[in-house]
Amino acid sequence: MTSQRTAGRLSRRIVAGYAAGSVGTGGFGVLPGLVLAYYLTDTLGVAALVASIVVVVPKAVDVVVNPVIGAISDRHAATAGTRTGLMWFGSAALVPTFVLTFATPTGFGPAASAVWVLLFFTAGAIAYACFQVPYIALPAELTDGYDERTRLISVRIAVLALTILIVGAGAPAIRDALGGGAVGYLVMAVAAATLIAAGMVAATSFAATGTRARPVVDDARVHHRDAFTAVRENAHYRILLTVFVVQALASAVMLAGAQYMATYVLDDSAALTYLFAALVGPALLVMPVWVRVGARYGKRVALIVASLLFGVAALGLAGAMTAPGPWIFGLVAVAGIGYAGMQTFPLAMLPDVIDEVSTARGRDQGGALSGLWTAGETLGLALGPGAYLLVLAMTGFVSSTGDETKPQSDTAVAGIAGGFSLLPAVLVAVSIVVLLRYERTPNR
Repeated sequence: MTSQRTAGRLSRRIVAGYAAGSVGTGGFGVLPGLVLAYYLTDTLGVAALVASIVVVVPKAVDVVVNPVIGAISDRHAATAGTRTGLMWFGSAALVPTFVLTFATPTGFGPAASAVWVLLFFTAGAIAYACFQVPYIALPAELTDGYDERTRLISVRIAVLALTILIVGAGAPAIRDALGGGAVGYLVMAVAAATLIAAGMVAATSFAATGTRARPVVDDARVHHRDAFTAVRENAHYRILLTVFVVQALASAVMLAGAQYMATYVLDDSAALTYLFAALVGPALLVMPVWVRVGARYGKRVALIVASLLFGVAALGLAGAMTAPGPWIFGLVAVAGIGYAGMQTFPLAMLPDVIDEVSTARGRDQGGALSGLWTAGETLGLALGPGAYLLVLAMTGFVSSTGDETKPQSDTAVAGIAGGFSLLPAVLVAVSIVVLLRYERTPNR
């Protein structure tokens, strides 16, 4: 088995082929976080506290499953020289499970609806992990170049941002054009699943012909516990994973709160599109700037700067609790600039850490470390809506059914705005404190 890694400049074919996977990861990553909680509380009539459990449990399952998937991916890479077997399976299985998540039978009551969504969202999360875990491991096998890894990830994040923008704005628009309700959510899910599958298939096809995994010295020693051992023994991996998970949680809280902010604070449910565009759109413009900042000052410093931008903007949004207005969109855009860097640099640093751990162990650890990484990310993305729903529950939010939108108390509206702003600000502040412990090494 030969390695195709290079320290030189990656071809456009390789960069584009890898970035295509973000069409799949972006679609699945954003849509449930954006609309699933709202679907549960405002269409199915599920209480906010119960809804928080439904959105968290499937991703909590990933904490157990994803490291196992990573170990399986490493074993396949050792024997077949590729990680695409699981990627093909995940691409195929995600479509029906994703659609069924938003296809709750109309005759079900809130309890049965919650169980339905829980079962199929869990199945969808596992299918997604079968693609995502090996996909995240690929950059370490594509290039040895420190700055090339930032370039590779930056293009991927730009595609991710574009996908998130299209899905995040387009999917709710499809839902609303059909009047919301069961039909609107079902058609939305079918359209989104088609796009997600297309991106996953494109990336898997590229990986099948364009990559070769590194040799594994002793395949029998590849085990799902390897990632947890790395957390215990390698400070860089432990710190970087913690930062990424906490920041995923912070961004997920803001994404989950966007629909509620639009509906109950800005008094215009259609404002979701503009809030979403303000948060994600800047990535398409500022990514070249972040690449230059990372190359000049190092990825760690660039990540600290991006985190500060996001955190300060989120803190400023607390003003919406007492004085909502169009100014909200401007501060969300500033948060979006930081969000772009928070997405880019941890993923650009991960291949460096994979190399560090693999060299120390004498065998490829890409799948194992990516498995736990993806588990942490998905848990953070799930805990975000769950945490936000808990804030709503504590401040007296009243759930709705069908097309009904019940009025909320002043306390509930303040909870909607405070959860959208103060909670992400606190979480990012915690992540910065942790990140400051990341020891600076050459090029980092």
